[in-house]
Amino acid sequence: METTKTAAEKLAERKARLLELHKKRQEARTDNHQEVVAEDARKKLPKNWEARKRQAEWILADDKARSDAQAAGKDYERLKLLEVSAVDADRIEKKKKRKDNPDLGFSTYEAQTARQYSRLVKSMPTRDMAKYERQKEALGEAFYGGAHTTLHSRTKDTPGAINNMVQDLEQQIERRKKYSRRRIYNDDADVDFINERNSKFNKKLDRFYSEHTAEIKQNLERGTAI
Repeated sequence: METTKTAAEKLAERKARLLELHKKRQEARTDNHQEVVAEDARKKLPKNWEARKRQAEWILADDKARSDAQAAGKDYERLKLLEVSAVDADRIEKKKKRKDNPDLGFSTYEAQTARQYSRLVKSMPTRDMAKYERQKEALGEAFYGGAHTTLHSRTKDTPGAINNMVQDLEQQIERRKKYSRRRIYNDDADVDFINERNSKFNKKLDRFYSEHTAEIKQNLERGTAI
């Protein structure tokens, strides 16, 4: 049998619920205030703060992993490479090459020559100090060169160096074939233009309308056009 509550008990329950709602409202107000303060603090941080934070966390994690590997007697660099896929390794290597020798496009002939010089220097073999000392001893004072130094017939290129030169020249020839060259002007062609821009425009018209305007053009040239 359901017992009926007295007025005092009902009032006490309402007060308890009201107190609970008041506590929840206070908690929500406190949480909202903390979020507002945190948002304001984030707005005052530098724009790259998140990236710097991720970098700092990565550095700390990397240092910890390195310390753990050293404590276990393992090569940390080798462990890192084992976690890199072949595709990522190839991408990283290409990115490193582009960074070391960026292709900024053609600007001047001097810059192009400097770029080619840098490429050739990087492709040179490692220095052979034994060969260096032998040449120095064989040539004497002429080794350092001078205004009146003649090295003709005193030095001889190795077959390997000659092959490398030939291979480089062949590569240059192949690269030049891909370049777009300026078309040579034909002196025997009909002159129906007043400048270079007009010539290109006329050639474009001929591609699309030459078969339809050939007779009109001939009549104009003969002077028989109506």
